[in-house]
Amino acid sequence: MNRTDRLYALVEELRAVAPRRRTARQLAARHEVSVRTIERDIAALQQSGVPIHADTGRTGGYAIDRRMSLPPLNFSPAEAVAVGVALRRLRGTPFDAAGAGALGKIMSAMSDESAGAARDLADRIRLMEAVDERPPAAYSTLVQQAVLRRRVIEISYLDRFGEVTARAVEPLLLMCGTEGWYLVGWCRLRQDKRLFRLDRITAAKLAEPAPISRPLGAIEDLPPDRVLCPVTL
Repeated sequence: MNRTDRLYALVEELRAVAPRRRTARQLAARHEVSVRTIERDIAALQQSGVPIHADTGRTGGYAIDRRMSLPPLNFSPAEAVAVGVALRRLRGTPFDAAGAGALGKIMSAMSDESAGAARDLADRIRLMEAVDERPPAAYSTLVQQAVLRRRVIEISYLDRFGEVTARAVEPLLLMCGTEGWYLVGWCRLRQDKRLFRLDRITAAKLAEPAPISRPLGAIEDLPPDRVLCPVTL
């Protein structure tokens, strides 16, 4: 285990047993290093702002306040790269800007050593993408705001027949499908539930607050071999 991984593992172990303590000897045995190495690691973590407390004496050891944030070591290098890989797939989606902001916070919160290791790993990863990929949906962020804030959104929508119509939509949810991202909502023009592909929205603006949420019910346009899966946080 290199030092970056060991620092992360030390924090996670102390958080797992908190408020109990771990002695330097226990930590050294677990990570197969010397007691002096553990003492240097703990000192480095403390200097970077991790709330680790050291108690001396027979029953002493190291403890961490798990209620406090851990800005230097919230993510390991591999975890940060995993987030970056996932976010690459979100370009042009309702969560593109939010994802980029989250990744920036992750990288700035990591120690210089961990961030450097993450960038080194990311430099050795490539994703294969289609050359003729569809352009990003221009109003995806605004649609996301409509869903988040429960606001009616007024859109100009280009349907599959090439006709543009003005719609006022009460948003129900966002859906990621085989053709990209969709807004599922109650269309006031059609007086029915409709799916709107985000890259077919040619203009959009937020309007008044949406009324009490309508029941979602079944989505008839789903392919027979597809089901809707929730996002779990």
